[in-house]
Amino acid sequence: MSCQYNFSAGPAAIPHEVLKKVQSELLDWHGTGMSVMEMSHRGKHFMPILDETESNLRLLLSIPENYKVLFLQGGAITQNFMVPMNLLNDTTASYVVSGYWSKRTFEDAQPFNGIHLSASSESIDYKVPPNYQDWKYSNKDAYIHYCMNETIHGVEYFDVPIIHDVPLVCDMSSNIFSRPINVKSFGVIYAGAQKNIGPAGLTVVIVRDDLIGAADKKTPTTFNWKIQSDNKSMINTPSTFSIYVAGLVFKWLLQKGGLKSVEEENIKKADYLYNFIDSSDFYYNDINKNNRSRMNVAFRIKSDELTSKFVKEAEEDGLYGLKGHRIVGGLRASIYNAMSLEGVIALVNFMKKFQGNN
Repeated sequence: MSCQYNFSAGPAAIPHEVLKKVQSELLDWHGTGMSVMEMSHRGKHFMPILDETESNLRLLLSIPENYKVLFLQGGAITQNFMVPMNLLNDTTASYVVSGYWSKRTFEDAQPFNGIHLSASSESIDYKVPPNYQDWKYSNKDAYIHYCMNETIHGVEYFDVPIIHDVPLVCDMSSNIFSRPINVKSFGVIYAGAQKNIGPAGLTVVIVRDDLIGAADKKTPTTFNWKIQSDNKSMINTPSTFSIYVAGLVFKWLLQKGGLKSVEEENIKKADYLYNFIDSSDFYYNDINKNNRSRMNVAFRIKSDELTSKFVKEAEEDGLYGLKGHRIVGGLRASIYNAMSLEGVIALVNFMKKFQGNN
C-alpha cells in the first residue's frame, strides 16, 4: 500500500500544502519560465526569495536584530566542527551529552584542544537528560553545547538554563519551530533542515553578533561564520531550492498562527500517543515523563520479536517510517509539525489492532 502517513525521523514529511505549492511552481516560478532550482542565486528572482525566507524565519522566532541568520550546507553535523572553529579560539568549551547525537557532537569536537565533558546521562541509557544544576563548566569557557531534542532516544529539554556568563550553543535540529523559544537565551542556535524546516541540504545557523569574528585562522572561508555573514551566506552557491521550500514552510507556519498555535497542536499529538502507550501492557516507553520528546516518540513492544512484524504490517496499512534507529532498535514515531493529529490517531488505531491480533 502507498504511504498515507510518514513517521520518518528525517528526511521527514513536508506539509502537503507546501508540496502542492512546490508542484505548481516547479516548472515556472511566477511567470519566469524557470524553476527555482535553475535560477542564479544572485539573480533578481532568487534574492527576494532569500530575503523573504529570512524575514519570515526571524518573525517566527522573534529573532533580535543583533543576531545573524546563516543558510549553510553540510547538515547540522558540519557544525560539530564549525562551532569550535568559530568560537573556541584557544580557550575551552563544555559539552552536555544527553543522547546519541550530542555524544557524537562531543566526540567530533575531540580533535580541538580544550573540549570538556560537562555532564552525561549515558550511564542510565539516556532515560533522563542531565539536570541543568549538574552541568559542570568554567566561567572562562567559550561556550556550553547541548542538544535540545534527541531523535534516537526520544529525550527533550523543555526549559532553558539561565547561564549569564557563558554562551549557550544549542543543536535544535529536530525541534526548532515546534514551539516558541527565547532566542536571546542562546549565543548560537543551529538546525539541519530535514525535520521541521524543509528538504535535506540546508542548515540554519543563528549567531549573536558578538560571537562572530573569532574564527581560527585555519578556518576555510566556507566554514567561517563571519565571511558567510558578510556575504549573505553566498561565499559559494547556497542550497537554493531547499531555501525556497523552507520559505514556503515558514509561510505555512505563520498561516497556522505561529509557533504558539503549533505548540498546542504538537502537545495534543504527543499526549494522544503517549497516553495510549502508558495505558497499554503491550507497548512501553521508559523515558522520564518530564523529558519525553514531543517530536520523536520512541517505544517498544514487550515482545521484541514482534517489532519487525509491526513495521511490516504498519506499512501495509500505509504507516511508514516506524522502525527504530539501528543504534537502539525498537520503534519510533516522529511526529514533527507536518504530521497531523489524524495521522497520530491512525497510528494509535493500528497499534490497538496489532495488539489485539498478537
